[in-house]
Amino acid sequence: MKLSSALYAVLLALASLACTSLPSFADGGTVSLVIYKAGWIIGGSGGSGVLNFHGRSYALSTGGLDYGLVFGGSRTVLHGTVSNIVRPSDVAGVYGAAGAGIAVGHGARAIVLTNQKGAVLELAGHQAGLMVNADLSGLAITLK
Repeated sequence: MKLSSALYAVLLALASLACTSLPSFADGGTVSLVIYKAGWIIGGSGGSGVLNFHGRSYALSTGGLDYGLVFGGSRTVLHGTVSNIVRPSDVAGVYGAAGAGIAVGHGARAIVLTNQKGAVLELAGHQAGLMVNADLSGLAITLK
C-alpha cells in the first residue's frame, strides 16, 4: 500500500510538472493605427490600421466613444505590438481605457490596452491637433 501511495505521489508530481511546462500557443505581431478623434464633452474616434501576423497583413478598422472632459480634434499615429493572440481575429474586440492628456500641435502618445480575448496592445506614437482630454474611452477594433 505504501508503494502505491508513493508511486501515485510521483505520478501526480510529474503530471503537475508537465502541465506547467506545456508551451503556450499564443503568439504576437505588430500593429499600426491611425486614429482621428474629435469631441466636446462626448467624443468619437475612427480610423484604420494594419496587423502584421505570421508574414501576412490584415486591414483593421477602429471606432470608439469618449466621455468626460473632451475638447478638440486630433490625429494619432501609433505603432507597436500585439501579444497573446492565436489567430488574427483575436485582435478584434473592445478595448477600454481611462486617460488624460493635452496636445497642442504635436505630442507623444503611448498606451497599453487589453481586449476581452486577452490580446494586449502596446502602442506608441505621436498625436497632432488641439485636444484636451480627461476621459473614459472605448476603442473597438475589427478586421476588414
